[in-house]
Amino acid sequence: MNQFNQFSDFQISASLKKQLANANFLTPTPVQAGAIPPALEGRDVLATAQTGTGKTLSFLIPLIERMPQGKGCSALILLPTRELAMQVEQNYRRLTGSYKSIALVVGGMAEGPQLQAIRNGARIIVATPGRLEDYLERKLVNLSGVKMLVLDEVDRMLDMGFKPSIKRIAAALPSDRQTMCYSATLSPQIKEVVRDYLRNPARIEIGSVLKPSENVELQTFEVPADKKPELLEHLLQQHNGSFLVFVRTKHGADRVARRLSRAGHAATQIHGDRSQSQRNAALKSFAQGRHRVLVATDVAARGIDVSNIAHVVNYDMPREAEDFVHRIGRTGRNSARGVASTFAAPNEKPLLRRIEKMLSINMKRFRVRANHPAAQTA
Repeated sequence: MNQFNQFSDFQISASLKKQLANANFLTPTPVQAGAIPPALEGRDVLATAQTGTGKTLSFLIPLIERMPQGKGCSALILLPTRELAMQVEQNYRRLTGSYKSIALVVGGMAEGPQLQAIRNGARIIVATPGRLEDYLERKLVNLSGVKMLVLDEVDRMLDMGFKPSIKRIAAALPSDRQTMCYSATLSPQIKEVVRDYLRNPARIEIGSVLKPSENVELQTFEVPADKKPELLEHLLQQHNGSFLVFVRTKHGADRVARRLSRAGHAATQIHGDRSQSQRNAALKSFAQGRHRVLVATDVAARGIDVSNIAHVVNYDMPREAEDFVHRIGRTGRNSARGVASTFAAPNEKPLLRRIEKMLSINMKRFRVRANHPAAQTA
């Protein structure tokens, strides 16, 4: 891996090297250094890496470099959420300067422009499985020319119930293709996908898959459920910087954001019931600092890639250790420091202990008095 210290070390065209330099991409991340060389050789790739490790470039560079000339779809990228798909599309345009050769195929947005891009001969389709399967059933898209398939965040796609859709989409593709698969974990379900769709893949594993970043200060608050709103407001008063707050349900996200707004905090929310334009506006406003607090559900937050988030709050406990790692991985990026606070109501304590045990961590404990939101060290 060490031989690839710069993007210019890769066996790629001078024009792509220039575009990477112009976009200020100079030094490959470990997943890029590991995945790009075998992908450029046409090998299948299986990479386990967390969000924020540079996965997108690790598959876009080989796709752009190996794309055959002509019209019609030759590469397909499947992702779990609209936000992730839109980020991939933006990165592709940044690298190629091309607006015509890519089609975004996602739910929650008008069909017209998507179908027009396909009809105009888009070379790459970036899609969420549900909308693409719908187009396939209506015979609005032809995938018989696909030479490269990327399954990004495949663990999350399976969590969201997309396994049957992926199977039907894969059945519409040529069997003689290159497949690149990215996942944060290598669960039995993921191994099944690997067995079904990949052939002798190059294996890239970046760090410990289930390990919180050492740049993030972990703390937990034992707090009665009805005191969580006061505790969150207390933390907002005590700390500077932006807050990403995770809740379990769409209704909960709305409720928490409304309460914070009423208390004078600039808060907005993102979840599956909000329209695409509302989600885009909330993300943009949070990224630009007009809203200090973004309240999110796990699925909606999967596509959030906002730098310099100071504080992540697990307002509701995540169900799984890997969700905990994904959530807190939103702060403490690129050698910056971050804080992650986890609220544990009495009925959530067993879940908290299970997550600590699985991740081999001991969070700094605070206990919140029932009559006051200020925390006491436990």
